[in-house]
Amino acid sequence: MPRSRLTDIRCIRILVVVLVCVAVQAQNKPADAPSAWKGILGEYLLGDDMVCVLERDGTLFIRDKSGKQSALRGQDGRTFHLEGGSWQNAVCVFERTQNGSAGSVTIGGRLYKRILYGGMNGESFRIKPLRAPSLLRQGALKANPPKENESFLESDLVELTRLDSTCRLDIRYASTNNFMGEKFYSQARAFLQRPAAEALLRVQQALRKLGYSLLIYDAYRPWYVTKMFWDATPQAQKEFVADPAKGSRHNRGCAVDLSLFDLKSGRPVEMVSGYDEFSHRASPEYFGGTTLQRWNRSLLRREMEAEGFKVFESEWWHFDYRDWRKYPIGTATFEELR
Repeated sequence: MPRSRLTDIRCIRILVVVLVCVAVQAQNKPADAPSAWKGILGEYLLGDDMVCVLERDGTLFIRDKSGKQSALRGQDGRTFHLEGGSWQNAVCVFERTQNGSAGSVTIGGRLYKRILYGGMNGESFRIKPLRAPSLLRQGALKANPPKENESFLESDLVELTRLDSTCRLDIRYASTNNFMGEKFYSQARAFLQRPAAEALLRVQQALRKLGYSLLIYDAYRPWYVTKMFWDATPQAQKEFVADPAKGSRHNRGCAVDLSLFDLKSGRPVEMVSGYDEFSHRASPEYFGGTTLQRWNRSLLRREMEAEGFKVFESEWWHFDYRDWRKYPIGTATFEELR
């Protein structure tokens, strides 16, 4: 058989495999939960007793703090009868606010108040800073990062949109839509060390075949910004920011914060928590939310880990490239990068 004919056959086979993979991916994608259900999903608290309302495979469940789950059966979206778990045959009644979201739930006569974390629908979660970041900027710019005596690779930061213009940016720290409500960057740009950037673009190419794009929140972060984060964050919430005495993986240009963008709907996909939410819901293993939200989170993680990234243990949106230890802490501002 002529070589050109063999080449054509191979190309056709590859195309068939790709199309089959896309079809399988589409079939495995779960249906979204009804919008009326989304208004009651979340966590509710009575003293130190917390329960979680979630959706799994088309059924509503309520989960107690021991992990036992009861199915919710009802038709009006307000009153449900519970089956199984800790509340067999109990009645569950949600009190909805004017916007349709539940503000509380009564389970077997006990009233639980809903915990409102914020940070959803495109708006960032907020904390109360110890000091205004704008007051910390001058001191952070004058401070010096920790000295490192190791031999590092030479930094080769490249701008993601110059390598692939299809990457979508939502650089939260270049706006006030972030966890402190202050601008930290003067420019909405994203940089990574070249090997990490090239790996990320392979993820982008794979996702576009499935109807998605990456949505970049943050990548390389100058060290002075890490210091501002640390100095302004209350002690109880410092687990969600990096210690400037050690430097962060963002400072080394090998960490990226991101999510998925649905090309068909033209909107960011829904995840279990918002970006930069300082809560346990940010964990890549968190059980709550909807089946589709958890599926979206798993899709992002699978595609990122296939190209050498590893998800951070407490943030579903944060991924570190495998070679992050090989690069030094960076101090260059965006203006200083070509």
